[in-house]
Amino acid sequence: MVILICDDQEEIRLLMKSFLALEHIDSDLAENGLSAQRMISQKNYDAIFTDLKMPGLDGLELLKWAREEGYKMPIILTSAYGEVQDAVDALKHGAQDYIIKPFKPEDVISKLKTHIDANFINKSVVNNLKDEESDFIGQSSEIRRIKDIVKRIASSQATVLINGESGTGKEVLAKQIHKASLLSDGPFIAINIGGVPENLLESELFGYEKGAFTGASGRKHGMFELADSGTLFLDEIGDMPMSLQVKILRVLQEKKITRLGGTVEIPINARIIAATNKNLDKAVEEGRFREDLFYRLNVVRIELPPLRERREDIPLLAANIINKYNKNMGMRITGFTPEALDALKNHKFYGNVRELENTLERAMIFSDGNIISEKDLDLKSGSLSSLRRIEREEVAPATDALNLKEIEKRAIIKALQRWEGNRTKASQELGISRRTLITKIAEYDLNI
Repeated sequence: MVILICDDQEEIRLLMKSFLALEHIDSDLAENGLSAQRMISQKNYDAIFTDLKMPGLDGLELLKWAREEGYKMPIILTSAYGEVQDAVDALKHGAQDYIIKPFKPEDVISKLKTHIDANFINKSVVNNLKDEESDFIGQSSEIRRIKDIVKRIASSQATVLINGESGTGKEVLAKQIHKASLLSDGPFIAINIGGVPENLLESELFGYEKGAFTGASGRKHGMFELADSGTLFLDEIGDMPMSLQVKILRVLQEKKITRLGGTVEIPINARIIAATNKNLDKAVEEGRFREDLFYRLNVVRIELPPLRERREDIPLLAANIINKYNKNMGMRITGFTPEALDALKNHKFYGNVRELENTLERAMIFSDGNIISEKDLDLKSGSLSSLRRIEREEVAPATDALNLKEIEKRAIIKALQRWEGNRTKASQELGISRRTLITKIAEYDLNI
């Protein structure tokens, strides 16, 4: 990222350059509009920060020239005079912002970043950014570290354990690991442990022979067999019943399975990737998860950070999501207003990437134009983060304070109403397994 700073006052130029450097942003300096013209013609800049009143070619004339020449980078003007008409003229001719001196450099940098990110999204969507569902998207330091791990384990079949909150993209990461592996030509098979009733889980994983139990009218291949020469993704491994954990351990140790009702051992060559939003270390300590199985799964461990801890990835994720829904819904959304993008980057996203995707899908549906506004995002309602904020307010000491069970009950009711009774989606939003949600519905006698 490179910014052009144009100001006839050397101290302003040097001050801005030093502040940008602290943010790891490169910058070039121009002492007037004519110098800026020459530099813009010779180099691609991500944004331009220019003074309005300068000898020779002033900032407004530089802005007009840049737009007439077809340059679309964000341009921010500043002036010590604060004339309303100057600001109107600047915005009229395509400036992204207008700032009055004296200003705080950190405020200018914040505006620059917002406009640069918005410009990036708009260009990415217009240029039809390639949507790869199996690509793990992000450029933050944490995501770069995870991508490096994926490269390092590509040539092995080591078992991987992915830890992360609900909605952080654990299955997307698992697909990326599969795609980079030596088994990428084989199948990628995924099963949500928490979404399968306990009495059916064993047959889903291992398959069965004809007559193994009432209703077994023929042979069925289980997930382990289907994933042979590929990858088996065990999502919500923390919900694995203790009775099955020892059988999974045996498969990991011996690389063989036996179908229910069968006697023949079947060799299995599948990489196992497990994922959970639970603390398995604590589950082992409390005796709810086998220690030997944990160590078998925990050969390579990847901690997936929540979206609120990698906000710099939001523009890239948003561009990809918009492009995907443009294709799926036949829409032509081209990007965000800077205010909308700023709102997204400041939102806490307790539902992580899944909440971001749901927010953008809703915004695209209700947007009146091609650009999503802050109003279209409607971040104050209908989101998991707002639900949790309400819960925190309800927990706060008060004369009519609710107990925890009542708060839990209300949260479940709201989630089920929001998803029109869809228990899978409601459980994903609440960050619990589908089985746990069904148990809670029965416990609270909810007729939803």
